[in-house]
Amino acid sequence: MNAIYILWLRELKRYTRSKAQVIASLGQPLLYLLVLGFGLGPVFQRAGNGSYLQFVAPGVVGMSVLFTSVFSGIGLLWDRQFGFLKETLVAPVPRLTVMIGKTLGGATVATIQGVLVLIICLIAGFRPVSWATLPVAFVFMILTAIVFSGLGMAIGSMLQDMQGFQLIMNFLVMPIFFLSGALFPLNGLPSVLSFVTRLDPLSYGIDGLRNVLIGTSEFEPAISLVVLCAVAVLFLALGSYSFSRIQL
Repeated sequence: MNAIYILWLRELKRYTRSKAQVIASLGQPLLYLLVLGFGLGPVFQRAGNGSYLQFVAPGVVGMSVLFTSVFSGIGLLWDRQFGFLKETLVAPVPRLTVMIGKTLGGATVATIQGVLVLIICLIAGFRPVSWATLPVAFVFMILTAIVFSGLGMAIGSMLQDMQGFQLIMNFLVMPIFFLSGALFPLNGLPSVLSFVTRLDPLSYGIDGLRNVLIGTSEFEPAISLVVLCAVAVLFLALGSYSFSRIQL
């Protein structure tokens, strides 16, 4: 447990060390929130769907959690490149412990990022249906962060250079984001697209956030929780297997 705590704390310090990184990571969520939230607002309202800012805010929070947690795998490549990973792996600590510590650290950073974006959404005019539901929203953020931190660590364990990670992440992350329903409702889609969105784990994270924050959802919250927990276990197992095969 001490090793997990140390690795978790190290990932957290890596994030908080650079204030410029924190500010820069808020740029893309702000762009989607302000440009789309206010730009498409009149169109969304004329379609009879209410405020687009209310609808898109949970999606922007989920997007921030997704990008931050997945790209935590870059830290693994940095550690490998500069020799820090070798020092960690030769320590008398099981590799599973190392992987769990780094994954939880990345998930914590992603959750903090999601909370910051949620605060910005509140400043921009977003209002949840009930403030009492915010703790449940944090649960969905944490589960989503664990899912995609595990995915990022799994992919980072299998790659050797930053270029490969960027290519694979762009190939995976953008479809995951755009097919999650973060920017559009999931109801009324063509059957093929509807089927694909249900294979996307982020769909359940964002839909769960929408349910607890604005009271609308496509899936039952219990189903979203079960799916996120199951995928988190799957990605953690995949990440542990990949991490165990890293060669010094």
